[in-house]
Amino acid sequence: MTRYVLIPGADGRAWYWHLVVPELGARGHDVVTVDLPQDESAGLAEYTDAVVRAIGAPTGGELVLVAQSLAGFIAPLVCERVPVDGLILVNPMVPAPGESAGDWWANTGQAKARAAFAVQEGRNPNAAFDVLTDFFHDVPQEVTVEAMTQGEAGPTVAVFTQPWPLGTWPDVPTRCIQGREDRFFPLDFQRRIAGERLGIAVEEMPGGHLLALSRPAELADLICR
Repeated sequence: MTRYVLIPGADGRAWYWHLVVPELGARGHDVVTVDLPQDESAGLAEYTDAVVRAIGAPTGGELVLVAQSLAGFIAPLVCERVPVDGLILVNPMVPAPGESAGDWWANTGQAKARAAFAVQEGRNPNAAFDVLTDFFHDVPQEVTVEAMTQGEAGPTVAVFTQPWPLGTWPDVPTRCIQGREDRFFPLDFQRRIAGERLGIAVEEMPGGHLLALSRPAELADLICR
């Protein structure tokens, strides 16, 4: 049995994974979800503390972290605190040493890649970010409605301004799962970033940025592969 620790992205709520939890459980695995701090004073250290607390005592089985989007900045820090057997990034932000999450966008060329993908899909490349268009375009309507009732949440200013403190990626087997239709972090962009920063290839699957909401069973299959 593997214990999967599911870390949400910028929204910070464990709810993001609620459709994946029973899928992993049905495959015989233990699952831990995490609500990240909403206090504006919380930074990378406090986010890491929250994940470490959620993991709790060792269970004897394998421990694998699954990190969505912004959690790519958090999960490697957890690996420095807890013995981890694997790290799975899902549509991730992959940090470089000393880089803040706020600087990541310009450093990686995300805006240019997003605009180019919009052109490829026949959308307006200059359109402002819209959560429904960019994030929920492939999420079932009933799930989208439920998501919109969850209330406001999001990352703190500190998480986006603090430099990533590690000098190198942790020595933990790392995989990168990427949705082919992700409009925010397009596939070709993520192939480049994963190759340059981690030296690994992405594992593709259908779907956009919110794979845990749009394709939970397929995501669970790929996580467990």
